[in-house]
Amino acid sequence: MPFRPPPPHANASRVAALTLATTLAAGCATGPNANPDDPLEPMNRAVYTVNDKLDQYVAEPVAKGYKAVTPQPVRTAVTNFYSNLADVGNFANNLLQGKGVDAAESLMRVAINSVLGIGGLIDIATPAGLQKHSQDFGLTMGVWGVPSGPYLVLPVFGPSSFRDGVGLYVNFKFDPTTYAEPAVRNSLYGLNVVEVRANLLGATDLLKLAALDKYAFVRDAYMQRRRYLIEGGSGKLPNYEEDESAPAAASAAEPAKAPAAPAQPAPPAAP
Repeated sequence: MPFRPPPPHANASRVAALTLATTLAAGCATGPNANPDDPLEPMNRAVYTVNDKLDQYVAEPVAKGYKAVTPQPVRTAVTNFYSNLADVGNFANNLLQGKGVDAAESLMRVAINSVLGIGGLIDIATPAGLQKHSQDFGLTMGVWGVPSGPYLVLPVFGPSSFRDGVGLYVNFKFDPTTYAEPAVRNSLYGLNVVEVRANLLGATDLLKLAALDKYAFVRDAYMQRRRYLIEGGSGKLPNYEEDESAPAAASAAEPAKAPAAPAQPAPPAAP
C-alpha cells in the first residue's frame, strides 16, 4: 500500500513539475470507458505499481524492522511528537475554514503538549478532553469550493487529486519541521516516514486480503473519504486503528432503522 511521506521542502517544486509533465504526457491515455473521476487511470495505475513495489521492497521491510527493535513506549512517544507538530497545521487550517472552536482546541493542544508533554512526547491534551481536529490545506480548499479535479497518484506520495496535490505545498509550509536545519529536518522527515509506515502495517495486511483490485480499492476509499470530510464529516483523517467507516455506515443505515408500517386489515367484503 502506498505511503505518504512528507518530503523535503526543497523537492516540492520539482515533484510538482514532474507531476504536471507526466499528467500532460498521459492525457491521451484515456478512453470512453474511463472512470469519470479517474480519467488518467492508465498513468495512475503505472505510478501506483511503482509506488507499491517501492513500498513492498523498501518501506515495509524497514518499518517492520523498526517496529521489531523499538519498544512500544518509544514508538508511542515518537507518534505523539509528530502528532503535536501536525496540530500546528490543524490550527491554521481550522482557522482558515472558519472553525473557531476547533482552531482554539488545536492551539491549546500544541501549547499543553509542548509544555506539559515534554515537547509533545506525551499526549496530555487528549485525556484532558481536547479533541484532535485533523485538517490539511486540500480539505480547506475543498471547503472554499475548489473542485478536487481528477484523481491523481503521485510518485512516492500515493493517492491524491489535483487539488490535494497543490495543497501539499502549503502543508509543508505549515509544518514546523520545514524550518529546521537541513540535517535535522531530513532526519525528522525520515523518522516520520518510518513511524507512519509502521503504524500502517495492519492496514496493508487488510488491503491484501480485502481487495481483488488494490488500485481501485485505494482510489475509491480515498475519494469517498475526502468527500465525506469536506461535506461535513468529523474532520478526522484516516486512522487505521479504529473503524473510520462507522459514522458513514451509521448515517447510510439510518433509513433502514425505521419500523415498517403495520399491514392494514382488508376491508370486509360487501354482503
